[in-house]
Amino acid sequence: MKRRYFPRMCFWALSFELFIISLCASAVNGQSPTQPSDVLEPVAIRTDLYPANADANKEIEGALKQAATEHKRVMLIFGGNWCYDCHVLDRGLHEGEAGKIVKESFALVHVDIGEADKNLDLVKKYRIPLEKGVPAVAILESDGTEIYSSGDGEFEAARRMMKKDLVAFLSRWKHSEH
Repeated sequence: MKRRYFPRMCFWALSFELFIISLCASAVNGQSPTQPSDVLEPVAIRTDLYPANADANKEIEGALKQAATEHKRVMLIFGGNWCYDCHVLDRGLHEGEAGKIVKESFALVHVDIGEADKNLDLVKKYRIPLEKGVPAVAILESDGTEIYSSGDGEFEAARRMMKKDLVAFLSRWKHSEH
């Protein structure tokens, strides 16, 4: 009779240990918000964040011209209207200190991936691993040179992202003349 319950006990013990380890890891990394306002804010989903009929290549071309004129970099945000975290990230990029940095230092382009079946040429070109989730980000110099690609799904859980971490990321990648 004891043998029958042993695998279940091991499973629950291991599950509990993994839970405790994950709690400790988040505390050690300082990712536990001290106040709810420390985390990016929830949003209502819009249907036009990633317009279905947009030509992403033309939008990128226009953003590169704007970036060259205004001494900015281009931030490509890969995602879809169905993606809640894409909307959360977009709001975070337009509010507070992060919004100020974006306005001064970046030209934004939302690249619609549809149901992982759209703009795949750009997904490949900018090394965006869709299997790691969206939103995914690429940053370009005004001449089109890619200087950053979120290859590890860094933005996939934007709803849990700390505002200070987004500000730190933007500060690291903003154009050096600002």
